[in-house]
Amino acid sequence: MRQRFELIVFDWDGTLMDSAAMIVASVQAAARDLGLDPPSEERARHIIGLGLGEALRHALPDLPEAHYPELVARYRHHYLSRDHELTLFAGAEELVRELAGRGYRLGVATGKSRIGLDRALAHTGLDSYFHATRCADECHSKPHPQMLLELMETFGIAPAQTLMIGDTTHDLLMAQNAGVPAVAVGYGAHPRDALEAVSPLYCAASVADLATWLNENA
Repeated sequence: MRQRFELIVFDWDGTLMDSAAMIVASVQAAARDLGLDPPSEERARHIIGLGLGEALRHALPDLPEAHYPELVARYRHHYLSRDHELTLFAGAEELVRELAGRGYRLGVATGKSRIGLDRALAHTGLDSYFHATRCADECHSKPHPQMLLELMETFGIAPAQTLMIGDTTHDLLMAQNAGVPAVAVGYGAHPRDALEAVSPLYCAASVADLATWLNENA
């Protein structure tokens, strides 16, 4: 059967890597370091996927602007001191390897920094499977379409032949803004009902469910 998509773009945190809980804990710890009441888990989860500076401004909107650099530094301290403990979701490595072996172009569009993504790719051993990646410190933050537009331009692949896969409404709205079909995963940062409200092609309950959908529909 002819492949429907040529380029598959993954979000990273909460989609391939099981990192949402650590991101939430790092945001909350950074707030405490500055003597602030930490944001709720729900609020901290909602900002996952945005660029770090924008995410922290959403999480703690009342902080004076001059203090955000310190908040960013404290977040990075907490997250980077433990990011080596993070693991991919069960089946994620096998899925990426299988898709690459079937000839898809693979990309990443993430709210992580370039340094953070490169660390994660090297740690997981998946760096050789992704043909191009874009990060929030290189492009506009989601849901701006720049990351997807640049990835499609890199390969000369049209929106209709591109698929975005992510765990947040930021991912799905970025895809909409780029004219790209999207699949949500309901095991990451944002609740399933919020994801389904953005009308993805499908909302996968697990990596195995995602793999089955891709095998049958991509």
